[in-house]
Amino acid sequence: MANFQITKKEYPAFSSFFSELKDPRRISKGNHLYPLEEILFLSIAAVVSGSDTWTAISLFGRAKLDWLRKFYPFANGIPSHDVLGKLFAALDPEAFSRCFVSWIESISKITSGEVVSIDGKTLRGSGNKTSEKSPLHVISAFASANRLCMGQVAVDSKSNEITAIPELLELIAIKGCIVTIDAMGCQKSIARAIKDKGADYVLMVKGNQKELKEQIEKLFLIASVKAETSSHDLDHGRIERRKCEVIDQLRFLDGKQQWAGLRSVVRITSERIFKQTGKGNTEVRYYISSLEPDAILINRSVRSHWAVENNLHWSLDVIFKEDASLKKKDHSPQNYNIIAKNALTLIDQEKSTNKSKPMKRMLAALVDDYRAKILKI
Repeated sequence: MANFQITKKEYPAFSSFFSELKDPRRISKGNHLYPLEEILFLSIAAVVSGSDTWTAISLFGRAKLDWLRKFYPFANGIPSHDVLGKLFAALDPEAFSRCFVSWIESISKITSGEVVSIDGKTLRGSGNKTSEKSPLHVISAFASANRLCMGQVAVDSKSNEITAIPELLELIAIKGCIVTIDAMGCQKSIARAIKDKGADYVLMVKGNQKELKEQIEKLFLIASVKAETSSHDLDHGRIERRKCEVIDQLRFLDGKQQWAGLRSVVRITSERIFKQTGKGNTEVRYYISSLEPDAILINRSVRSHWAVENNLHWSLDVIFKEDASLKKKDHSPQNYNIIAKNALTLIDQEKSTNKSKPMKRMLAALVDDYRAKILKI
């Protein structure tokens, strides 16, 4: 087995990023027996190590108390699952998320030109049929190259994404990045917010912008394509040919000045053939972008957008069992989602072994030094 011993601390202390987070518990009830920073450290260490419930986190803590005491006193031992559940039900998720984002940003680096995908996911297990409570819908910003969740905002339903995306953009540092959003985010105010943050955008255009979509379709009939690229892929039992075409002559595009920084419109044609059946289909999608007409860059940015589905949402469902979670009370679902996303980022960024994410979690549960290596402590 590789040597995971850590010989020096290269990053700021974990506690410095959470010291200002307000503890929602009333000290008069005695909950101060377990300091907030100890509980937060216990939770991220446990989730990295495969714990997916408050009960499992508490059990992990009792099993690894000696290791935990290398970093914090844990003078009164490990809190029960009830204490953990009540705390995370009451903890302010927005403030909690900001602390986690600051910590992760301190041990990560977003590079210029990186694609930041903004997309939503419904936490299906957070709903409650008895009380008619709807599941939470969380909008996340995901840096695809670094596999880093840069921030999130929770809303009551998918229909609220339009108002939530500008709030999310205010929280994150995206200067020099390329922001990709599906059709729900194709709004003039969102394009302006992205440009105001010093970033570029590639926004999908569909039926919610019917007039704009029709104009782009007509533009591709009358204007010359400035740049194009094609690619072929063989994956998941299908053959796919993608063609990306870009136009930058926009004088016939009505209202173009209302879209901040608009430089190009894009058409991507995907032709798929399924090997098993021999049948196929063709899909045409349109986008607007503030990027110059670089077909290779735009095509790569659009493809990178789906990393948020494959590397974030899928991992949360399958590896962290998020959709099967029974956490429903108050802020519990959202706060666990924050912990899980950041645990996933830490696991992804640990490159000393090429093991799968589930195997890394198992290794973290078994090997104290490897757990410390993932947590960068």
